[in-house]
Amino acid sequence: MSKGEETRQKIIAAAAPLFNKQGYAGCVIKDIMAATGLEKGGIYRHFESKEEIAAEAFDYAWMVASAARQQGLDDVPNHVDRLKQHIARFVKRSSIPGGCPLLNTGVDSDNGNPILRERVRNALKGWQKMLRSTLAEGIQAGTVRQDVDPEKVSRIIISGLEGGMLISRIEKNDEALRNAMEYLDSYLETNVRATTR
Repeated sequence: MSKGEETRQKIIAAAAPLFNKQGYAGCVIKDIMAATGLEKGGIYRHFESKEEIAAEAFDYAWMVASAARQQGLDDVPNHVDRLKQHIARFVKRSSIPGGCPLLNTGVDSDNGNPILRERVRNALKGWQKMLRSTLAEGIQAGTVRQDVDPEKVSRIIISGLEGGMLISRIEKNDEALRNAMEYLDSYLETNVRATTR
C-alpha cells in the first residue's frame, strides 16, 4: 500500500465514527482534522469533497460492523443458531462507536444526500442477501423449515433489530433492543428452526 493510500485509509477510519455519531451535517472538517492530525489541505489532497469522505466512511463503518457480526458464523453448524449468534452480536454492538451505521446514515441521508442514501441501500441489500443465503442454506441442509420464506424472515430480523435499536436510542437504554432479540430468538425457534425427526 502506498503512503498516499495509507493516509487515505487513516482519514476514512478516523472519520467513520465521527460521521456515525454526529451525522453528515454535524461532522465538520475540523473534527476530521483533529482526529487525524492533518491539515485541511492534507485531507482534501485525498478526497474531492466532504461527501466523498462521508461515503467512504460509511462503507468502512458498515464493513467493520458487518465483519464483527459475521465473524466465525460459518463455524456454527446449525443455520438457526448462526442467525441467533448474528442477532446477539448486533445487540452487543461494540464494533463502531455511535451504533448501527445503517440506521444512523439511513436516517441522516433520507431526504438530503442521494450518494449516502445509495450506499445505505446497497448495504441493506447486502445484509438481506447474507441472511437470505443463510436461510436458503439451512433449508437445503434441513436445519431450517422447508416452508420458510427467506426474504420475509430476513426483513423481520432486520426490522426487529433496527427498530429495537431506534427505540433504545430514543429511550437511552437497551431494553427495546433486548426485547427485539428475545422476540427474534423465539420467532426463529418456533417459526424457522426445522424440527428434528
